[in-house]
Amino acid sequence: MKIGIIGAGMIGGTLARRLVQLGHEVSIANSRGPETLTALASETGARAVTAAEAARSGEIVVVTMPEKAVNTLPSNLFADVPGEVIVVDTGNYYPARDGSIPPIEMGQPESGWVSDRIGRPVIKAFNNIFFKSLLEKGTPRGSEGRVAVPVAGDDADGKAKVMQLIEELGFDAVDAGGLDESWRQQPGTPCYTGDFTAPNLKRALASAERSRVPEYRRAADDAARAYWRG
Repeated sequence: MKIGIIGAGMIGGTLARRLVQLGHEVSIANSRGPETLTALASETGARAVTAAEAARSGEIVVVTMPEKAVNTLPSNLFADVPGEVIVVDTGNYYPARDGSIPPIEMGQPESGWVSDRIGRPVIKAFNNIFFKSLLEKGTPRGSEGRVAVPVAGDDADGKAKVMQLIEELGFDAVDAGGLDESWRQQPGTPCYTGDFTAPNLKRALASAERSRVPEYRRAADDAARAYWRG
């Protein structure tokens, strides 16, 4: 499969590495230009391209960047990308890093905001798993303790393809509902970075309380500040 990745941070770089290992043709971009991705491309076997090229180079395109960076993407980035191309959003909102984004603060799920910004439906995935787990914890289907990853979205066919990709990567894919339900996998919620098995992930998703989203976000933001301070 041809896969474009826009964003070459921890998740983007890890996905590039793992997907190339699985035999997929990966094109990866960042905000600084393909010439800055020479080392990553050489290491992973992915092709370094511009963001515009990455958006047009895959059957699946993964947008994986801080929420504040989404506003820097060209408004027409996906304008002529065929409708059947699936766009995956892995982003998480941390006010300490991203500044205040009023629609999210007012209750819009992060990926709903991203979808509005880029003008395309998105599938929410890969946002609640730590990059080292994504790199190291994939196991064959049926393995005891296999880690599960939630997937939310409104396009059933697109969601099924993303779930299949997650299975290839070595994780159980759990249908987390429509995009409006993706708040259940946002930072600080019970399922966030928990490396749960599928049954436990389903319980964690179900236990999230919408009224506590601001509390979850504050806790995640505080933890992120401490992490970034080292």
